[in-house]
Amino acid sequence: MAISLLFLTNGFLIGSWAPKIPVLMGRLGISESTMGMFILVFGLGSIVMMPIMGALTARNGSALVLKVASALVVPFLLLVTLAPDIVTTAIAIAAFGGFTGGMDVAMNTNAVAVEKRMGRAIMSSCHGFWSLGALLGSALGGLLLGSVGELGHAVILTMLAAAAVFFALPMLAEDQPSAEERSKTRLRFPSSPLPYLVGIMALFSMIPEGAILDWGALYLQRDHGASIELAALGFAAFSATMAIMRFAGDAIRQRLGAVRTLRICGCFALVGMMLGALAPSAELAIAGFALAGIGISNMVPIAFSAAGNLPGVPSGIGLSIVTVTGYSGILVAPSAIGFIAERTGFSPVLFGTALLVLVTLALSRLARYGNFSIE
Repeated sequence: MAISLLFLTNGFLIGSWAPKIPVLMGRLGISESTMGMFILVFGLGSIVMMPIMGALTARNGSALVLKVASALVVPFLLLVTLAPDIVTTAIAIAAFGGFTGGMDVAMNTNAVAVEKRMGRAIMSSCHGFWSLGALLGSALGGLLLGSVGELGHAVILTMLAAAAVFFALPMLAEDQPSAEERSKTRLRFPSSPLPYLVGIMALFSMIPEGAILDWGALYLQRDHGASIELAALGFAAFSATMAIMRFAGDAIRQRLGAVRTLRICGCFALVGMMLGALAPSAELAIAGFALAGIGISNMVPIAFSAAGNLPGVPSGIGLSIVTVTGYSGILVAPSAIGFIAERTGFSPVLFGTALLVLVTLALSRLARYGNFSIE
């Protein structure tokens, strides 16, 4: 319950940030390009902090690091709102991204500890709670921004996040390493290729997600002449099927095993992305995105479970490598996708992202490290 609530809170804060963007632009009087730099700063803050938090987690256990990161991240939505100029706003956004990313590594590590303790999979449902939190934060944020304004929105959502964190932290699963384990933990990049290979699995699972998130609506409008309302259904269909399947994913993985579940999901993702890329109509492309959501939903949670159980690699270190590598598929890769699509069109690029799933399928045997099957 505690770790699920923190996943929901992390998603809630990020979802609350999304509807705030146009209001922030209006208050500071900045252009789309400047806002794009703010978004990049948010992503860079996450990528910088993730390995630091991973190292601290490996040395001190996830519970302690997660308590600190969760407490520190809560006020930053309010601090971004109170920042008076572009420089202080950029600093606040970088720290916001850093602590949400650091919290991400620590909470995934703690979820692995809970999986080990319970002897069954919970990672997919944890990520399902993250998706639910993002949906709640975005929906509630839009309502509050329109009714109580930017400051009221930040105050209310910060209070809700603080209450959730306050409730969850005392119940966290403690996983503090012993003095002997701490002395043996070396805070360096592991020589084993396993975490890097699992990171590639996560990366090539998340690039298609980033492509649909950032470019799906524009693709439907430009290539299929879809209306704004119809184009918005592309990511909505993808998000809906992904959230539903994440809550079902743990039971499926428990039944089929991690390797088989990943392979089935990979086939759904491959077929869905190909249909989305080659569909002759917007409606079929949206159906393809929905199929892709079914597939992608559990590929990343399985990769994260595997990363936390690699032999000879501390959970925090393995997860920090896989998290940084995987999340670059959402934080960094979409900019490259836009650059290429400007020259080739979106259909070939989306088809190319589908082919990346083949790499994940080729590496799917590594998912056995996240296996809690009862077979």
